[in-house]
Amino acid sequence: MLRPLPHSGGAPVSHKRLVVVGGGAAGFFGAVNAARLSPGLEVVLLEKSAKVLSKVRVSGGGRCNVTHACFSIPDMIRRYPRGGNFLKKAFAHFFTSDTIEWFRERGVALKTEDDGRMFPVSDRSETIVDCLVHEANRYGVQILLNREVRGMRREDRRFLLDTSGGPLDADAVLIACGGYPKAASFAWLEALGHTIEAPLPSLFTFNMPGHPITELMGVSVPDAQVKIAGSKLVERGPVLITHWGCSGPAVLRLSAWGARELADKAYDFTLLINWVPAHTQDEVRSLFQQMRAEQGSQAVTKRSLWGLPQRLWQFLAASGGIPDGMRWGDLPAAAQNVFIRHLCALELTVKGKTTFKEEFVTCGGIRLAEVDPQTMASRRVPGLYFAGEILDVDGITGGYNFQHAWTSGFVAARAIADLQPLSHR
Repeated sequence: MLRPLPHSGGAPVSHKRLVVVGGGAAGFFGAVNAARLSPGLEVVLLEKSAKVLSKVRVSGGGRCNVTHACFSIPDMIRRYPRGGNFLKKAFAHFFTSDTIEWFRERGVALKTEDDGRMFPVSDRSETIVDCLVHEANRYGVQILLNREVRGMRREDRRFLLDTSGGPLDADAVLIACGGYPKAASFAWLEALGHTIEAPLPSLFTFNMPGHPITELMGVSVPDAQVKIAGSKLVERGPVLITHWGCSGPAVLRLSAWGARELADKAYDFTLLINWVPAHTQDEVRSLFQQMRAEQGSQAVTKRSLWGLPQRLWQFLAASGGIPDGMRWGDLPAAAQNVFIRHLCALELTVKGKTTFKEEFVTCGGIRLAEVDPQTMASRRVPGLYFAGEILDVDGITGGYNFQHAWTSGFVAARAIADLQPLSHR
């Protein structure tokens, strides 16, 4: 057990103890930077599980999607369904270019893929983990595993933490324990005076139990448009058909933007998919007419149009009542109309959701109006800071949630170290 510090105040925080709650990306980054920027600061990191940086290890299929190659703050904040305006101020202090440079200075080069996602050149998340752990060792960060915080109170300008390993006190506390799936888990933070925005899932896939489209599991379309019927929620991009329903980047982004609205619907809604969003319905109809005139003897299902997967093409044709082997020249007008409608606006009933592996994040958390984006300091409790997913900030897939973690962790660390603005390193 750590030796409790004497309960005397007055000295600057850089000569005292910081306790960081949470050993994920935000907490770890905050801890190592606070220790680096303030050599006299004792930094103690508490992790409730037996391993730190768990999500870093598994993200991006084990490659770690560190950030996104977006270098415009106005463009970047549009990737966050919640918290964009808050991050606009925080990104002014530590942004994507700063993340790239921070890791580069420590021997970790990042590369950009075609979709803008950035990974370590090694394609191994352990490269990022090893870098952060090395920094923690270099600057003397004390890491305590299997140490859960059960409660916390402020007394005589200090914090008293009740942990599973015994009591611990601190002069400053950085809360970076990630998002909680249930509102009741935030009770210890509410007790400090903070307001919690209701936690809800974000970045999830859509379940379509019993729908025949699930027989096409594994089929993917690189460019499709997905829309929630009766709403303004719409996204475009890759769509993947799974054995439980629909997934892929477009679906995940749609779930993020619609996190609260879809929860209000109890995840029971109609999804509209346009499989050929690059073409208007009139253009689709025109090509059908051309096929009838020029390829009348060819079977409708023999060859797909617009590069659609053959299995999907056959499924859409069959759903329109077109039997296998029917020729273009014999295609009834009614069946053609149904086929076109299914190509441009296939209706699928969604009932339920499924967590998308390691990409799952929580919508909700500490109300942003109660936190200073310039320092990540609580506006309610002196000496208390927040970073990462515990805040009501969440991004779509593509490295955006990690960038929020790095930014909020760094901004909090610099404020805790009580330093003047630096060069963001």
